[in-house]
Amino acid sequence: MGLGAGAIRQGLDAIAARDKHMAQALESAGYPQPRIRQTGYATLLRTIVGQQVSVAAAASVWNKLESLLGQDLPAQALIGASFDDLRGCGLSRQKQGYARSLCELVVSGALNLESLPEDDEEAIIELTRIKGIGRWSAEIYLLFAEGRPDIWPAGDLAVQAGLHKLLHLAERPSEKETRRLAEDWRPHRGAAAIFTWHVYNNPAL
Repeated sequence: MGLGAGAIRQGLDAIAARDKHMAQALESAGYPQPRIRQTGYATLLRTIVGQQVSVAAAASVWNKLESLLGQDLPAQALIGASFDDLRGCGLSRQKQGYARSLCELVVSGALNLESLPEDDEEAIIELTRIKGIGRWSAEIYLLFAEGRPDIWPAGDLAVQAGLHKLLHLAERPSEKETRRLAEDWRPHRGAAAIFTWHVYNNPAL
């Protein structure tokens, strides 16, 4: 699914109609491109693989895992792989624990990624049952893969930095302050989050 260009534009226009800072920033920076990922197990596994390593390193590990386990890394195949084989692909002991947690929840049916709760907070709680998936990772999944329109990852440093520029704040806001500042942007905070990343990287602002 994902938040497409039309939904992002619609959400940002709705915020800009009542927020002069958003209107000014949109005029300067333009609309952001959508960021869409696939729903399901593989996207969450990629999140685990990519934690605390470079994009290039994560891609290398993923390619080695695909060579070992097959395309899309079937959950059952990962569970059956040995510690040494997974370590040889570049997965640390900790990440193996996280990956196995995800795979076991999926294989057992304890986690159904095709029918997460409709309530955003309940869906976040469900996803954070996976070891290694914290609130931020769950929010990013729900925003980019499921396209939920009101997800606001207030703990993301780039969202905070983008909000700092967007609202002309004296300093980068805390997570709590970032959450408070976006309350009036409901139910379009997902589009706003994507825009803060756009603003953060935009030299026009």
